[in-house]
Amino acid sequence: MSDSALISRRQLLQAGLGTSAGLWLPCVLPAELAAPHHRPRAKHVIMLYMSGGYSHVDTFDPKPELTKRHDQSIGNENKAAVSGQPKVERYLKAPLWKFRPNRECGTEVSDLFPEIRKQMHEVALIRSMNCDHRDHGEATLQLHTGSTTAAMPGMGAWLSYGLKSFNPNLPSHVVISEHRPYNGPQLWDANFLPAVNTGVRVMPGNDPIPYLKSPTSHSRQQLELSLLRKLNQRHLDRRDHDSELIGRMCTFKAASGLQRQAPEALDLSRESKSTLKLYGAEQGDQASYAAQCIMARRLIERGVRFVEIIDAVGACRDNWDAAHRDMASHEKYARRVDQPIAALITDLKQRGLFEDTLLVFCTEFGRSPWAQDGKGTKSRTHHPNAFSCWLAGGNVRGGVIHGESDDIGNYVVKDLVHIHDFHATILHIMGLDHEQLTYRHAGRDFRLTDVHGHVVKQILHS
Repeated sequence: MSDSALISRRQLLQAGLGTSAGLWLPCVLPAELAAPHHRPRAKHVIMLYMSGGYSHVDTFDPKPELTKRHDQSIGNENKAAVSGQPKVERYLKAPLWKFRPNRECGTEVSDLFPEIRKQMHEVALIRSMNCDHRDHGEATLQLHTGSTTAAMPGMGAWLSYGLKSFNPNLPSHVVISEHRPYNGPQLWDANFLPAVNTGVRVMPGNDPIPYLKSPTSHSRQQLELSLLRKLNQRHLDRRDHDSELIGRMCTFKAASGLQRQAPEALDLSRESKSTLKLYGAEQGDQASYAAQCIMARRLIERGVRFVEIIDAVGACRDNWDAAHRDMASHEKYARRVDQPIAALITDLKQRGLFEDTLLVFCTEFGRSPWAQDGKGTKSRTHHPNAFSCWLAGGNVRGGVIHGESDDIGNYVVKDLVHIHDFHATILHIMGLDHEQLTYRHAGRDFRLTDVHGHVVKQILHS
């Protein structure tokens, strides 16, 4: 059978499959054809997710009252025991680390993050975060998708859907995840959005994207892909542009682009010794958190829209979770990320990328101001009522503090920022109105913020 019998040239061109330079399926719509709702303040996002829930009162929210009232009781929790755990009397617990001010703006950060503290004049710190669930799975899902229950598209997928990629040969949405986090791929899944918006997972190491290298020669692979495109297009024409089939076709296109550009983008041997030293990475290192931060920078340099780095030493078994564990374990996780994240800010500024890139440093919830297992114990339990996250770059106001928790860090008392508000603000910085970024599914319009959310304009330049 001839090629023309399978699919006409006109059909190929209409589908964007006729030339190597014009592959304009919905999966590769160029960024210049995407339509932001207003002038974007940033072009890229790097999300630095600290899995497990770091303690706000030991990191970014100093509470001298906790030190003064260490081991004092504030009674039992008013609500019923959660997750089958018995109610215990709550004894306040002093932070293990001292807080010191940034020399330029005065923002206090604990000794857990001495290098990040030096960068706080570039950071808008939110001390009034709030979410709806105290369990890791549900809270992590909400941080990424806005929902604590049903699986929904992740924030990276929404940004990819709304803005597309600057580089048709690389995905617009990448997740660097050394270990499987809570909820796994649900965090970066496109769900009911077009499948091409699903995050591509990079696993730090010598084989960051499995099966990237073709087992056949380039010419033979191109012949195979050409035939496959024609057959898929014929199949698609008979099925009224089936979205799942389009998504599958897009994966082949994305894989082809990845084969060409991903190896170079993820190859840190091309970085200078001075850059590796800045981040604290060793020559040949492809796996450390420092290496992951450099990968993220290299990806946005090459046009990737959204990159998330999920920090966990050993998935759910070895992360920032200090429930029934010694709070001193925070030291290990902070040491792993402190220098690389501070270096990322410096590096982006040196390369002229800082204003175009929004950095999002976050976790799923905070830690209780009291000892979880009774007086004198070492752990802090999950705490969704108040916690701290920060934003930097992307024309965010540096050196500011937004919101306030009470004198022990238990509840928000000023300018509460719910996860929906956090998402609305991130979308706004990227040029998207969270109320207008919708997708029709199952008879209704869905959005990342559901029916909630307000932009936190106080942390943005006018």
